[in-house]
Amino acid sequence: MLRCLSGAWCMRVIEGHKSTWNFALLVLVYVVYLVLGAVVFSLVESPYEDLLRQELGALKRQFLQDNECLSEERLEEFLAKALEASNYGVSVLNNTSENYNWDFTSALFFASTVLSTTGYGHTVPLSDEGKAFCIMYSVVGIPFTLLFLTAVVQRIMVFSTRRPVDYVQRRWALSKSLVAGVHAGVLAIITMSCFFLIPAIVFSVLEEDWNFLESFYFCFISLSTIGLGDYVPGEGYNQKFRQLYKVGITVYLLLGLIAMLVVLETFCELQQLKKLRKMFYLKKQRTEDRLNIIDHDHLSFSSVSDQAASFREYKTDLITDTSPITANDGPAVR
Repeated sequence: MLRCLSGAWCMRVIEGHKSTWNFALLVLVYVVYLVLGAVVFSLVESPYEDLLRQELGALKRQFLQDNECLSEERLEEFLAKALEASNYGVSVLNNTSENYNWDFTSALFFASTVLSTTGYGHTVPLSDEGKAFCIMYSVVGIPFTLLFLTAVVQRIMVFSTRRPVDYVQRRWALSKSLVAGVHAGVLAIITMSCFFLIPAIVFSVLEEDWNFLESFYFCFISLSTIGLGDYVPGEGYNQKFRQLYKVGITVYLLLGLIAMLVVLETFCELQQLKKLRKMFYLKKQRTEDRLNIIDHDHLSFSSVSDQAASFREYKTDLITDTSPITANDGPAVR
């Protein structure tokens, strides 16, 4: 008997806090996924890092042997300065001396990466004035960009998702969830082709040192706003039409980001995903104060209604009981 009662009580507790248990499971799965990613990256990348360290060490030792007049301390100082300049987007190599990071097109590309929160990190402000302006520019520009993208995506969704789904559903009398799911899949394939596969082919042709995988990697890292900065187009020393190329990349990133948001919003409107999200949300419950306010308002309106009804009944009884005065009843009182 006690076991049945305890089991029933446990079931009631679980059902009453189902969203909480689902959320706890979601947090656990996310942490496991995060740890899994760290383990895989560590296992895959550590051997390449060790190999690169060994190659650099051997190259440094060989350079010092070939140049005995140069001390290791002077070499370390020079390399540290060169690496610091490289972190700010300035290279000491002769073949990149003609590429400026702060001409208009490069600055436009930098502004687009800041506002879209991509932030490749290959070009950063050098001066304190530039850093301060970057902060103020981002504080205003990032919310403004979110507002702009939301408005654009909302308008595109009407023509790319809602109207086609409604038309197909009414035309062939199909299930809305089925039509929406197929439409979302088709839209994802089109977006993948137009903003990932085709641009990856183009970048692999225009960028001499990039293969298809590296080009596709750049497209994904950019349009997902990860922006690692290890691959940035238009930085080659012999890049033709570099300024026009930078403007084209800026337009591509903006259009690709809009396309990605449209696809994500289309998937978020699927009924299946809505049900999945609700599993982890808190249920909306009316608070006790709100209930009291509603009850108070209800009582107030009821009191007013009762008073009005009583007044109307009183007037009706008064008119009914009062009979008209005629000539047979006697002289009228003036």
